[in-house]
Formats: sequence, structure tokens, C-alpha cells
Amino acid sequence: MIPTSFPGPWTAPVRQVLDFAWRQTRACAFAIALLSGVAVSALLPGLPVARYDLLVVYGVLLTLVFWLRGWENGRDVAVIAACHVIGLAFELVKVSLGSWSYPEPGVLKFAGVPLYGGFLYAAVGSYVCRAWRLFDLELVRYRPRATAVVAAAIYVNFFSHHWLPDARWVLAGLLLAVTAGTSVRFTVWGVRRRMPLALSFVLIGFFLWVAENLATFVGAWRYPYQEHGWEPVGVQKFGAWALLISVTFVLAAVGRRSDGEVERAVR
Repeated sequence: MIPTSFPGPWTAPVRQVLDFAWRQTRACAFAIALLSGVAVSALLPGLPVARYDLLVVYGVLLTLVFWLRGWENGRDVAVIAACHVIGLAFELVKVSLGSWSYPEPGVLKFAGVPLYGGFLYAAVGSYVCRAWRLFDLELVRYRPRATAVVAAAIYVNFFSHHWLPDARWVLAGLLLAVTAGTSVRFTVWGVRRRMPLALSFVLIGFFLWVAENLATFVGAWRYPYQEHGWEPVGVQKFGAWALLISVTFVLAAVGRRSDGEVERAVR
């Protein structure tokens, strides 16, 4: 519950900050539940099945619960499923190249990647879809085609930089260019506010980097430098997430555009 009154001139700002935090927490519900499951599973002794396999079942059940409870609709589930598939493809390449690993055994594991790994990306998709609805997001001067092309190039670059020159700084500049003048309108405590789309990518990227630190701490996956004990995830991953979130955003926007939710805001 959010308190409805505060003394003095800080009443409205405090209400808005608390409302913003509460909506963000609700938007993160799937991610919070998933990471909690990963953390708890690491503490359970003598599991009858491999932990990674158990987490696949847990992820499926979470998805069903969110859908049946109406917290995510069919369109959201489709976007989340797309994030799952794209995430698994990303994992297969990165794990094969030794960027990180899933060292524990599992039956539901292919080429070193457990199927539950896709749910980590699905959680990001869930966050974007739920935030879109909870904050009543609208886009102003959004360029869907140009943004989608740059987002796709960003996704490909995270594979290709192992063999070709890393173009992430060029792509970051292009992303700034195609989102220049694009803003997101959202509601906090009944007040409509606006934020540059590029800034929202940076802020989300920061919190995903924080979440990645928590995820590796509870054993979701492991980087090579974490083999002999947990160490913080390098700050360069913050920038990587700030770029990659554009992919999830484009997928969510496509789903809403098909229903006319984005069209009213493209102007």
C-alpha cells in the first residue's frame, strides 16, 4: 500500500516516487520470482532432479500462473516467448565461445545451455510488457523501422564481434541517432511525465546490470573469472544491457503496434 498523505510541500513528490517504485516492483514480478527460485534452488540439498531441470519446470509454471491470473495477456506471452527463443540462441553462441557457462548437470540442456536460460531473457520481456501497461506508456516520434534495424544490428554484433571488429560504439551512436527526439510518456500517481527513450534504455541497462550481479551471485550462470568464487560483474556489461534492451523494446512495440497502441503515439 502507498501512503495517501504526507505533511508539508513534499506530499506530491513523495507520492510520485513511491508510486513509481511500486509500479516498477510490480513490473519486475516475474524476474523477482524467477531469481528467487534460482536462489532457493541453490540452497536445497539432495534434489531428486538436476537443479537446472527443476528451474525449467518452475519457469513454465511461473509463465502459466502469470497468464492464468491475467497479469500477462496472450500478446505479452508471445513477446516473452520470442525473448526466450532469441535469448537461447544468444546463449548457445556465447556459451560455445566460452563467454560464460552453466557448470551444473541437467537433462534439459543442449550444447552446454540449460533450457531454463531462456527464462532469464523472458523475464526481461515480461518486465517491458508489464511496465508498458502499468505505466500506460506512449511513444512520441518513435521511428519503428529505423529503431528495429539498429536493434537487430546490435543483437548480431554481440555474436559477430568474436570474428569481426566490435561495432558496439558505432551502433550506440546509431541508436542515439534513431531515437533522437523520441520520448516515452508514462503516468505516475495520475501525472503524465515524459522521458527520452535513450535515457530509459540507459536506466534499464543499469538495473539489468545490478540484476546480473545478483543472478550470478545466486548461481544462475558463471563467468570464467567467477570459477573460483563470485566476483562482481564488470561494469562494461552495463553498457551491453543498455544496448540489448532495445531488442526487447522493439519486440514489445511491434506487439502493441499491431493493436494500435503505438500508432496513437507516433507523431
